[in-house]
Amino acid sequence: MNDADIIELAKAAGLVQDWVSASGEPKKVAPDAMRAILEALDLPCGTAEDCAASREKLRQLDDGSTLPPLVTGVIGQPVKLGLAASLAGRSYRIELEDGGEQNGQFGGDATAGFELPPIDRPGYHRLLAGDQETTLAIAPPRCFGVADALAASPGLRRDPRLWGLGVQLYSLRRNGDGGIGDFGALAALARKAAKHGAAALAISPVHAMFSADVHRFSPYGPSSRLFLNALHIDPNAVLGAEAAVSAIASLGGDAAQQLGRLEQEELVDWPGAATLKLSLLRRLYERYVQVGNTEEFDAFLREGGDALRDHARFEAIHAARIAAGENGDWRSWPEGLRDPRGADVESFARQHADEVGFHAFLQWQAAKGLASAQKAAREAGMPIGLITDLAVGADSAGSQAWSRQTEIINGLSVGAPPDVMNTKGQSWGIGAFSPVAMKAKGFAAYLEMLRATFAYAGGARIDHVLGLGRLWLVPHGATPEHGAYLTYPMQDLLRLIALESWRHKAIVIGEDLGTVPEGFDKLLADAGLLGIRVLLFQRNQDRFFRPDEWPASAIATTTTHDLPTIAGWWQGRDLDWRRDLDLLATGETEGDARRSRDRERHEMWQAFNQIGCAGGSLPDSTAQAAPLEAAIDFIGQTPAPLAMLPIEDALGLPEQPNLPGTIHEHPNWRRRMPQNVDTILDEPAVAARLAILNRSRSPRGEH
Repeated sequence: MNDADIIELAKAAGLVQDWVSASGEPKKVAPDAMRAILEALDLPCGTAEDCAASREKLRQLDDGSTLPPLVTGVIGQPVKLGLAASLAGRSYRIELEDGGEQNGQFGGDATAGFELPPIDRPGYHRLLAGDQETTLAIAPPRCFGVADALAASPGLRRDPRLWGLGVQLYSLRRNGDGGIGDFGALAALARKAAKHGAAALAISPVHAMFSADVHRFSPYGPSSRLFLNALHIDPNAVLGAEAAVSAIASLGGDAAQQLGRLEQEELVDWPGAATLKLSLLRRLYERYVQVGNTEEFDAFLREGGDALRDHARFEAIHAARIAAGENGDWRSWPEGLRDPRGADVESFARQHADEVGFHAFLQWQAAKGLASAQKAAREAGMPIGLITDLAVGADSAGSQAWSRQTEIINGLSVGAPPDVMNTKGQSWGIGAFSPVAMKAKGFAAYLEMLRATFAYAGGARIDHVLGLGRLWLVPHGATPEHGAYLTYPMQDLLRLIALESWRHKAIVIGEDLGTVPEGFDKLLADAGLLGIRVLLFQRNQDRFFRPDEWPASAIATTTTHDLPTIAGWWQGRDLDWRRDLDLLATGETEGDARRSRDRERHEMWQAFNQIGCAGGSLPDSTAQAAPLEAAIDFIGQTPAPLAMLPIEDALGLPEQPNLPGTIHEHPNWRRRMPQNVDTILDEPAVAARLAILNRSRSPRGEH
């Protein structure tokens, strides 16, 4: 066994040995790291015989002898089928999704591979050739865009330079929320934001978490990206406000007082608030069952099918294992419970039918709540409405990994190599799809996830969109720098995203920050998938780019949830945290960091002055003196079709929602808004900042 065998197998599997760091330094993945990753990909390589067997396995998966389950294509372009020698000379029939049909015959020479003539209709069509068949996913050439959303909204102006707000859903406050922002608060904020001129409202991920483990609350480490976080359900929307009050009273003790106390906290008390809310929702479920009118719920169950059934069963089993004192990780369950289709799981579901029903009921109520918030946004005049957030992966111990075991890699975590912001790299503890399984199973698990993401929204943000082309995967137990990039079928994934975005009439945004391969931004732009440009990063070594130098193929924003707010950056609050938590760059002192920030503040102020967003002398470095209005005006003047303002910057808050590289050291995903959603945007200073966006985003002549 030698390193050359490992490297050859790694190349065949799509692992990249040579890569370039964020600083432009060439890097090479060590063979030992490659070996660990290959083993996790179910490609044994401990001996020369293992390597040979694994190479043969990969060859058979891609030998072209038969058609794959799904082939992607683009409207008006020939559809490439590959070699598929068995098709030579065969006649074929294409059954179009809308009922039409196309017929033809393949040539007799398979040397150069086969292709179908262009298909002019998007959709999922069926190709039949002899005893073979496949699905043809024919996509529009680009995603549904901001201009398309405007065109689909009669009566609205046609200039595709809109703006929206970004919010962490859990942070929202409303009277009676029990300490966690919910879909009721989201609907109220959507109506308020629309009145101020917002076209969109982007939210943090609302993926399903672990109901039995209330200590897990990072929205980017979900149990499943197919379902929703039940903790965002508004209890008043289940059976009405009166029933919610009665259910709280039935909890006994001081439940009402506890809920009131939780609502007043500055930080979300996830364990406390989640425990109480789930108890309240259980009482409401019991009352719903007593009423007996389940027609709408039954329809939801039928539509949810196996996926909903699996998730509800997982939640029930997970709760039972936690109650028994175990850690809940399905990989440590008794063997019979590890198989979602096994007899033991069926038996458990029968014995605990009410518990399974409760978790399905939660998904129904969550879906109704999110759908109602989107309905409120659109009815208030937003051409886009809600923009949901698709996390890059799901917890390897969670529902999606359990129910989709053959599609999601076990033993590897998605992460990122060391870069300027995270000098030690990152390993996020979440699993990723196997690119081999994606192709082998016709992208079924990926498609169901896309559809779940688009279902109740006018747009979607794809977290770490770089993962469409490659993902940095780290073996469990290894440090992030010992990972490697695994390549993915990016062309296929982009086409499926475009097709689904049009079917759902939803725009698509890709979070393309970090170590970006050369040419990646053009690939996104050509696919109509908007990138993200952040004010703090739009600069070279000595100046910030003018608004007219920003691209029209990306949204513009002041900051993100992983970066300091404008007030915090100006004040140096992020530097305080980095100093206190030993997160400064290697070899960097606090003095170095603060001197660099002083220089950057001057450069930003100069950029604001040059285009007339600000004037006069440089404000001092306090949160109150931060040039928020200038920053907002600045991003508003860019050619971006959509400018997004995080609500933290609209309010001038100094603290950021999340500090990468920390878990408990910083209150990640816990900060709440200082005011109620009914009034938060009407504060004079806040309303004035939103008015700036209305002016800077208006077509010429309408200022």
